[in-house]
Amino acid sequence: MIGSMLDMLAQKTEYTVSEISFAIKQLMETSFGSVRVKGEIFGAKRADSGHWYLSLKDENSLLSAVCWRGVANSLAVKIEDGLEVVATGRITTFNGRSSYQLVIEKLEIAGQGALLKLLEERKQQFLKEGLFDAAHKKKIPYLPQTIGVVTSPTGAVIRDIIHRIRDRFPCRVIVWPTLVQGEGAAEQIAGAIKGFNNLPSDSPYRPDVLIVARGGGSLEDLWPFNEEIVVRAVYNSVIPLISAVGHETDTMLIDYAADVRAPTPTGAAEFAVPVKNEIYNGLLTTDLRMKNAMQRRLNELKQYTEALGRGIPSLEQIVQENQQKIDDRGERLKLAFENLLKDKNNCLKLTNLKPFYIKNIIETKYENLNNLALRLDSVSVESVLKRGFAWVSDSRFQTVCDTNTAKSSQNLHIRFADGIVKARITERSCAIQGDLFDNL
Repeated sequence: MIGSMLDMLAQKTEYTVSEISFAIKQLMETSFGSVRVKGEIFGAKRADSGHWYLSLKDENSLLSAVCWRGVANSLAVKIEDGLEVVATGRITTFNGRSSYQLVIEKLEIAGQGALLKLLEERKQQFLKEGLFDAAHKKKIPYLPQTIGVVTSPTGAVIRDIIHRIRDRFPCRVIVWPTLVQGEGAAEQIAGAIKGFNNLPSDSPYRPDVLIVARGGGSLEDLWPFNEEIVVRAVYNSVIPLISAVGHETDTMLIDYAADVRAPTPTGAAEFAVPVKNEIYNGLLTTDLRMKNAMQRRLNELKQYTEALGRGIPSLEQIVQENQQKIDDRGERLKLAFENLLKDKNNCLKLTNLKPFYIKNIIETKYENLNNLALRLDSVSVESVLKRGFAWVSDSRFQTVCDTNTAKSSQNLHIRFADGIVKARITERSCAIQGDLFDNL
């Protein structure tokens, strides 16, 4: 057909623009009706209509491409710049610009290397933003009443989780069904996480812990759990979240953002709830230890009380000892009175036998009294004044002992043995005023 078209074009000497454009279009679409093109996405842009316009490039060339809205919505790979892909489609021309382009019908990541490179770039970006910080991790509750599970409602994953929870510690499990691979899976997973968190805090359906789970698969199958929308939903979750995606060797970006990463969905159930029998046995052990401790303490207190009892004498003994003390005090008091009476009686007898004894006592006391009177008289004021001394006082009869006080006092009283003379102090002399006072 291509040959006949070329023959037809060769027979004509003149063509219209539409004719040559149509011929080239037929030639391109016939020759490249289905091709697979490997390249890096460049300049991707989504139009308001929902169509995607982009280019595929390698080291030397650039190929324009378009992905219609219906196809773009069903792609398993999200279109973004820098992603190395293999695009399947057909080559056609755009007559309005005399250009050709690839109409994309399928899009795949170009090998594990490209995916791993993109995964590492996203990981570094999220690390810089702090989405994986350990300080942001929340503690998984020990005994949750409700567990929310984000996964596919069919398959072995949800059955394994429910079975494991039922075996360990039965509690309510609420499943939010989502896609776990392919186009739209990331949006549904993120929406489920946000949906659980948006439930009222007093709602009986609000989980205490979330599990996001999926079974094993290729990196392409697990890719929704590396999407930014999912990672940010996990980071922003107020409810503690356990990730359980793939096998133990698979590590997705959701694992870094989650509060706990489980190696398998079954492992996530083990992280979520403890073993009921272990709790029961632990309680029995604790109860036994508590009883033994209480019994030991009671025995110690009993022994201590008995020891105190042995050290305390009996009440009868205490009464008897105090009675003995009273009897002893009474006897001693009786003897004291008798001795006192004997002494007094002896004194009386002695006085009656020797009358001069009292006279001697009185004379002795009188002599002592005279001696004290003489000593007191020798130091009296009158005795001192009679020996030629005088007693100087101010107008208030306060004793003046020095010249400064005398000078500051205008009126002085000078007391002699036979009376008082009043004197007035001037700047240059001392004038005697008035007669003698009567002796005071």
